[in-house]
Amino acid sequence: MIRRLLAALDRDDERGSTLLLTIFYCFLGISLVLVVVSATSLYLERKRLFTLADGAALAGAEAWSLDTVRIDDDRLSLELDSAGVSDAVVEYLGDATHSLEDVSVVRAASDDGQSATVTLRAVWYAPVHTELVPVAVPIEVTATARSVFH
Repeated sequence: MIRRLLAALDRDDERGSTLLLTIFYCFLGISLVLVVVSATSLYLERKRLFTLADGAALAGAEAWSLDTVRIDDDRLSLELDSAGVSDAVVEYLGDATHSLEDVSVVRAASDDGQSATVTLRAVWYAPVHTELVPVAVPIEVTATARSVFH
């Protein structure tokens, strides 16, 4: 009789322990999937912002006029000014189509008169809002383009 009671108690202790383990691993798996999806989304959003900044830098590098071209030692050279670069970047961003959120120009200038440097900032929003992943993250990229006159 005591053996049957001990055997029944042993079987009852085993019941439910695999259920808790299964629930834990399902939670861990779903959490991992959510984090990977969010990290991929953040990476792609940064690449989109960098592509936009690269195009804006190219537009800024091409913001010279023929009046600024001069001849130095049998070579043609040009001079970019920061105001022209900034105006070209703002115009480019106004015309460009993108799906980025809260895009702003941090810096658009020409430091050496030959290249344009553009820094853009945007905000990334998580595709799935959870406690594991922040809801919004600011991202910032810098692109430089050089204009060459032949």
